[in-house]
Amino acid sequence: MGGRDRSLLAALAANTLGVLSPNTDAGMRIPSVIIASLALIWPCLSIAAFAQQSTGAGAENPLPQAEASPNDIDGEKMFATTCGFCHQDGGRHAGRGPKLSKSERSDEYIVERIKKGKPGAMPAYGGVFSDGQIIAILAYIRGLDD
Repeated sequence: MGGRDRSLLAALAANTLGVLSPNTDAGMRIPSVIIASLALIWPCLSIAAFAQQSTGAGAENPLPQAEASPNDIDGEKMFATTCGFCHQDGGRHAGRGPKLSKSERSDEYIVERIKKGKPGAMPAYGGVFSDGQIIAILAYIRGLDD
């Protein structure tokens, strides 16, 4: 997407968010934010989907699985944004999911649970996080105190 297209989308987003017209009905801001956000990221999503389709099961040179860089591995942040909804207070209390601090489960068990999930209870994150990111989440869980 070119610079001109980004400028137009940014102007659309600003107008939609009420920056250019402050009298916008507040009740319409959330749907407007969603639409503006999709307009900004849609081209990237389309390219990623096309790249994924072009590397089918029979492809000779599939793209390597992206690994997280050290800058991307922040176990506490990943836990808070992905796991914190069910494992309350950063994993220190039970919520929809169990309490994780001082867990007696093995590291292997926790890693496998993160990767494969639990049907009907926890989604699988093996396709979302790299091995390094999962280890960072495990390290965060092991460092929890009550």
